[in-house]
Formats: sequence, structure tokens, C-alpha cells
Amino acid sequence: MISVQGGASLAKSLFPVVGAPGVTALRLGLGTVILVVIFKPWRLRFSREQRLPLLIYGLALGAMNYLFYLSIRTIPLGIAVALEFTGPLSLALFGVRRFVDILWVILALSGLWFLLPLGQDLSRIDVKGAALAVSAGASWAVYILAGQRAGTEHGPATVAMGSVIASIVFVPVGLTFAASGIWSWSPLPVALVVALLSSALPYSLEMLALTRLPARTFGTLMSLEPAMAAVSGMLFLGEVLTLIQWLALLAIIFASTGATLTMRTRSLPQQS
Repeated sequence: MISVQGGASLAKSLFPVVGAPGVTALRLGLGTVILVVIFKPWRLRFSREQRLPLLIYGLALGAMNYLFYLSIRTIPLGIAVALEFTGPLSLALFGVRRFVDILWVILALSGLWFLLPLGQDLSRIDVKGAALAVSAGASWAVYILAGQRAGTEHGPATVAMGSVIASIVFVPVGLTFAASGIWSWSPLPVALVVALLSSALPYSLEMLALTRLPARTFGTLMSLEPAMAAVSGMLFLGEVLTLIQWLALLAIIFASTGATLTMRTRSLPQQS
């Protein structure tokens, strides 16, 4: 999460030069090259049962990137990630079985309510940007579920193949709608760092986690992401949240911590 949000802040600084679609193309394209060199996905063999989840995983990965970068053009990074988090939060909500689990989900939902803030003054929040962030959250939920099934056998190496699928679709789309600055050499060094921080490193670590944790647990742990994003936006982009929004972020963090501490011990999925 630290790597992703640091990369997101750096990526947003490239928006004036290459545009949000251009950043998506550079991040996915360069990130894919790095992952392919490391994991050599052409050596992998996927069973018939894994191919459809792998395809869905790759498309969800690309859509999640593209929609998220479009959203942070007009809304602060912390709020965008909080809205995007509705995807993993939905997984946590659907997986509740005990009363204490319900309490943690309610606390996380309350934090999101006041973070926006919903039902209050929405004039400070771009509706289109918010909708794009929620759509990225839906892609994130699909990414989690499909990633669990696709990565069972090959673990983090699956990310390379998923990234190839995402790049085939979304790199051409990003280049089509990118700003003219994308065709110069100057953005490439920063874009390479963004690819490392936002794609190659975190997706490999996430795949390791996805194959070892239940989807509900993974989704709840990811509730720390809005806080990471808000701090990153404040440090690197000068974005400031209100006191109520910071308290809301703390509520989400407490929900994540509480859910983790009270989680029942479960056997880990066996590697096939």
C-alpha cells in the first residue's frame, strides 16, 4: 500500500504532461515489461479452469488502473482511494458471519460516510470523478476474486500474465487519449519509477497475499489504503483533508485493525 500510494502521487504529477490516460499506458506498459523480464510468463502453464479467471483478472487489473487515474484528475487522492475501497469493503460485507464482524463493517462504512461526506455538502467533490473511483472499486473487487483463482498455482508470476492481458487492451486506449507530451523522452524516467512502485512491486506482493488469505480478510486489511493515500497526497501533492475526514480515516483504520485482531484462525489454501 505504501508503494502503490507513493507511486500514485508521483503519477499524478505527470498528468499535466501526458494526461491520465497517458499515465495509465506508461504504467501498464513499463510495468508489464518489468514483470515479464522477472517472471517469464511464457513458461507458465494454466489449466483450462484457470484461463477464464486469468483473463478476467487481467481485464480487471487494467480497468482498475485506468478508471482510478481518470478519477484522481478531479478528486483528492485520499477520497478517490476511499471510494475505490467500496469494492474490497463489499467483499468484507458479504463475508460477515459473526456480530463482531458486522460491527467492524459498520465502523468502516461510517468512516466512508463521513469521509466523502455523503448526505452533506457534495459541492467540493466532482461527481464524475467519484463515479470513476467507485467503478475502479468494482474492478478491484473482481481483481481480488479472480486473482485468488488464477494465482493458486503460479503465485506472483500470475501477475505478469495478467499484466500482459491488461496491457493488450488498455495501453492502446491510453495512448489514443494521452496528451502530446507522451511522445517525448522526458516523462520516461518518472514513469519507470511509477511502474515499479505502482505495478511491479505491489501486484507481486498482493498476489502472494491473495493466495494465502481469504478474500474477506484481504479486503478488510486493504481498508488502510485510504489513510495511506491521504498521507501521500498531503506530503507529495499538497492535498488537505478536513478534521472530520481525518477522523473518518481513523475509523476505517480501526475497523481494519479490529477485524484482523478478531479474525478466527483458518487453514491456508493449499498450493496445487
